[in-house]
Amino acid sequence: MATNRRKKTLTAALAICVTCLGTASAQLASSRQLSALSSNDSIVALREKARNKPLQEAFQSVSLRLHPLDDRATARNIIIIGFVGGFVSDDDVKHPEVQFAALLRNTYSSGIHTEVFSNHHGKEALHRVLQRVDLNGDGRISDSEKEQADIVIYGHSWGASQTVTLARALGEQGLPVLLTIQVDSVRKPGQEDSIITPNVKNAINFYQTKGLIHGRSTIQAADPTQTRILGNFQMDYRNRRINCDNYPWLARHFDKPHHKIENDPRVWNQIASGIDSELSKTTPMVAGSVQSELMP
Repeated sequence: MATNRRKKTLTAALAICVTCLGTASAQLASSRQLSALSSNDSIVALREKARNKPLQEAFQSVSLRLHPLDDRATARNIIIIGFVGGFVSDDDVKHPEVQFAALLRNTYSSGIHTEVFSNHHGKEALHRVLQRVDLNGDGRISDSEKEQADIVIYGHSWGASQTVTLARALGEQGLPVLLTIQVDSVRKPGQEDSIITPNVKNAINFYQTKGLIHGRSTIQAADPTQTRILGNFQMDYRNRRINCDNYPWLARHFDKPHHKIENDPRVWNQIASGIDSELSKTTPMVAGSVQSELMP
């Protein structure tokens, strides 16, 4: 048993190293491209150049799931926080988590605050949420400010683990969380990504089981009377092509299923639907409807 655990640990460590090397090489390439730009190239132009085919595919229909918020929703203090996985930078526009935040900002306009963090910057994310909840800026969060806040947190891989950790930290501050979304959640050392704390109203988990790195298959509520688990949905990529060219060849070769789920349009469509329905206070997303959407 101990030998098996050691093998699993070594395998996971190898997979993480491979992914990190791939990410590092991609970031180095981006830095070289940046230095090669002429002074006439704007940040907007740079971002447009970074847009790639996987993201175009992933977000092709996602925007159709989002609708402008009505007056009742915009009166709320809506805060949406995303976490990227691995060692991905929080402003790397090649990753869906970053593009999704931009899509939310464009759709909901000034009605929300949305921001993406590295999964290693959990304390900064907590500080930013507390800052945004404190509407009058007096350094003290009142009961009315807590009740007015609608907080949504999403993330992939280590970012999904950080999603649960941030929700737990907010619970310790007495703050409710409207929705947590985990995509192929990989537990970070010292964290617990399987138990959803009672301050979370709704939680959903997407996972796959192949490759060197694969996500947690089950999340559960610490208190089922307070938290509704919308579902643990297994994604299968044996016969489904997903473009993962936003990752270097090395990472794709060793751990493609973990990156496929991140770039899967079905997953992001359901994430968009879930957020939109909760914020719009319409019929909430239920397990049955999600399952039917995810069927191949």
